[in-house]
Amino acid sequence: MNKIIFIILFLIAGLLIGYNVTQIDFDDPLNGQSTIALICIVAALCAIVLLVIFMISKKIQEKIKE
Repeated sequence: MNKIIFIILFLIAGLLIGYNVTQIDFDDPLNGQSTIALICIVAALCAIVLLVIFMISKKIQEKIKE
């Protein structure tokens, strides 16, 4: 995967987290739309973790080839 695509996907996930944080009602975070926002935040965090794992595996693969 190209580094530009990685950065774009990373930024999109970060923006999704930022947007969904604004949607949370901190007085009652487990009710209504706040629940959906929390689920989306967790999904975006999972996407970021997967992207980081993928980039680390690519670096390891490049070192093994050398």
